[in-house]
Amino acid sequence: VSGPLLDRIDLHVEVDPVRAADLALPPPAEGSEQVAARVTRAREIQTARLDGTGRRTNAELDGDLLEAHAAPDETGRKLLMQAAEAMRLSARGYVRILRVARTIADLSGAENVSRIHVAEALSYRRQAPRA
Repeated sequence: VSGPLLDRIDLHVEVDPVRAADLALPPPAEGSEQVAARVTRAREIQTARLDGTGRRTNAELDGDLLEAHAAPDETGRKLLMQAAEAMRLSARGYVRILRVARTIADLSGAENVSRIHVAEALSYRRQAPRA
């Protein structure tokens, strides 16, 4: 898949098949209902934050709104700049990382985007094949 096409995909997650032994493990600490409630709360936060802007979600952030609501703290900004260089992120890829990092921050209940949110957003990014 080419770089420009990969730029349009926000999250890349590889999932290993479930083994029979995995079925005997205790259930996860956070169940589906808790995850759904966290997602609902994150969407409510986004909607409230963007009230009056004509936008509803972090996926719609751009320009001044992106800067106002998704700009990471200084350590997050440094990490993002290093990654942008190392991963050769396009402008589109850079913006998508910020949007995903803002959403991760919302899911964790954080007021601001920090280095940990940027790092997680970067972990979901698949790099384009190098020429």
